[in-house]
Amino acid sequence: MRDLQTTTPTARGIFDRLDAEWAELCEDASVRTAVADWLMTDHLADDVAAVTDSWVRALGPEQLLAALRPGRGVLSDALTDAVLRSLLVRATGHDRSATLAARIIVQAMLPAAMRMTRGQVRGTGGRTWDDVGHMVIAALFEVARAGRIHTRPGRPAANLALDTLSRVCRELAADREPGGEDLALAEHLADPAPGPAARAHAAAIHQAAHAVGLTTDATVAEAEASSARLELLELVLEAMEHGSISRADGQSIAWHYTATPVSDARAAERAGTTAVAWRRRRSRAVDRLKSRLRPAA
Repeated sequence: MRDLQTTTPTARGIFDRLDAEWAELCEDASVRTAVADWLMTDHLADDVAAVTDSWVRALGPEQLLAALRPGRGVLSDALTDAVLRSLLVRATGHDRSATLAARIIVQAMLPAAMRMTRGQVRGTGGRTWDDVGHMVIAALFEVARAGRIHTRPGRPAANLALDTLSRVCRELAADREPGGEDLALAEHLADPAPGPAARAHAAAIHQAAHAVGLTTDATVAEAEASSARLELLELVLEAMEHGSISRADGQSIAWHYTATPVSDARAAERAGTTAVAWRRRRSRAVDRLKSRLRPAA
């Protein structure tokens, strides 16, 4: 198997370079053999071949990526999740095979990484697109190599994005302006219309959020697909998983900071409390969520 080179800055930028490197990987016979062997060993080859209309003996990185970036109505979520979980297990090793598995995960997550980069460049200032992009890719690679497979409901791709965003936010927190925008302004942040990749990622995050009651709709509304709203849901989910806030705390934030908020009176009635107590819960939860983004003293 060819050696995977350490990522270095180039004039084309980190994402262009990764795409170019991916094209080279797809042409490498040893990489193709490794991928085919993995799929056969993990009993995924027949399913991947079927949904990509490929011969099982000809499976390679292109087909694996197609299984990890399904087109709407083409691949099942179950297969996508199974392939990603298989790669996460392999990425925990200490050899070149593990590095390759993590590299494939990074390629599959590039649309999410680009969305994260866009959001963080907008929110921090003083950092270039490529600076933040390198930071996001490095964090994503580290998360992939950690091989952590969450037990929280939701797809593993969403969980990878949450852990990556958490790492990037912690690293950037020291550079954020002291007077940064409050979470209360999240729904007013401008954001360009999301493309197909961004919408697919939004759907994955929304599925995880809906599973724990952070959203009241089973489908992704236009507001839910915006970068600002999606990032807020990611932060809330990550804080809930790590025990910083409770499920009710998360709901108090997510139901309020949206284009169509749930009134405090209605939310309190659902929770069996008063509107005043619900507002206090949200205030404390927001403080704890903010504290996660501040650098340690």
